[in-house]
Amino acid sequence: MLSLGCFLLLLLIGVPVALAVMAAAMLQIALAGNAALLFSVPQQAFGGIESYGLLALPVFILLGELMGESGAGRRLMALAARLVGPVPGGLAHVTLLGNAMLAAILGSTVAQIVLTSRLAVPEMERAGYPRDLAAAVTAAGGLLAPVLPPSMLFIVYGVIAQVPIGRLFIAGIVPGAAMLLGFVGVTVWLARRGDMPPPPPAPDRLATGRPAPAAARVMVEALPAALVPLAMVLAILGGLATAVEAGVIGALAVLLIGLFVYRELRLRDLGPALCRTAQSSAMILFLIAAAGLYGWVAAWQNLPAQVAAVLTGLTDDPVVFLLMVNVMLLALGMVLDPMPALVLVVPVFLPVATDSYGIDPMQFGLITCINLTLGLLTPPVGSGLFTAARLNAVSPVALTRRLLPYLGAAGAVLLLLTFVPAASTGLVGLLD
Repeated sequence: MLSLGCFLLLLLIGVPVALAVMAAAMLQIALAGNAALLFSVPQQAFGGIESYGLLALPVFILLGELMGESGAGRRLMALAARLVGPVPGGLAHVTLLGNAMLAAILGSTVAQIVLTSRLAVPEMERAGYPRDLAAAVTAAGGLLAPVLPPSMLFIVYGVIAQVPIGRLFIAGIVPGAAMLLGFVGVTVWLARRGDMPPPPPAPDRLATGRPAPAAARVMVEALPAALVPLAMVLAILGGLATAVEAGVIGALAVLLIGLFVYRELRLRDLGPALCRTAQSSAMILFLIAAAGLYGWVAAWQNLPAQVAAVLTGLTDDPVVFLLMVNVMLLALGMVLDPMPALVLVVPVFLPVATDSYGIDPMQFGLITCINLTLGLLTPPVGSGLFTAARLNAVSPVALTRRLLPYLGAAGAVLLLLTFVPAASTGLVGLLD
């Protein structure tokens, strides 16, 4: 409790979140009377970011920077707006659908938030959306990354739980589609409530007085930019490239398109873009390193096993057990990054879920991954929340308030998975 109080106090006085988490972890070690472990703190913090998958983070940050600087993002948004038409909340719907497509490329919530924040939020703000609402829609769309395949969390869970990863990918389709529909429903409700600007009529002329471009012209201009994510997806699905390699290919393609096709990108723009990429990457990786350190301290004190023992002594009903697990995982995800949390939780809770309650490991895996991902967008740590707030220059408190309806929709999907096991296992069963 003292370390938790220290953490909250540091946050209140304005200490960066990563430093506050590290300080709380080190205080926990000191209070346990084993100060010698403090010498392992740098090693454990570095171990939290020692992952090949995290190489995708700076790559896709750079891709997002180049998409914005080259004019490719603006042309894609223009095409999406033309296709969607004058629909209330149209750009928000486009952002959500774009996140669903990017989930097939990234598989990482934080990387997806970074990319779409650079791409979609400026366009939504120009259209009259409040910046905090635009950031919330973008951040909520990032929750689709660990559910729709391919998912980094599913891969890690499959390795730990010894579950076929391909079956996990298939199992994620139904809850992923349900979450997307839930987010669309929330957006429709917000638009009808007046939180979003009314859709502008299709103009006959631009602000310059020139005729508005025809749909065919918009499509032709956006085609080079649209081919980039398509090529990335095909490279990954065809086994020609990993997500990191596909990201490098995409960044190089956008660079060439911006320089030689759209001719809006200049070589002098690359320096500032690389600096912003380095700054954003360092901030996010520092958060993940701090979460890894805290996860190591929690494992050293055997906290997950103690909590699991308490839960199994409370009920013999699998549904009640899953409800308690939902609450505990959501709380754990608030202070830990999903990757270290997954490594801590699955070996402790999965045997209890399967052996004592007969719960399918795929159902348990989906519930675990979604819960831990929701923690990315919830205080007090919430690396996804603070990443979106920093990149879009909005208050974390205001962003959290805007996110509540979308988090509620994701919670409804979790309840569906908890009460209806077929929502996670039915599609796999049909394909067997």
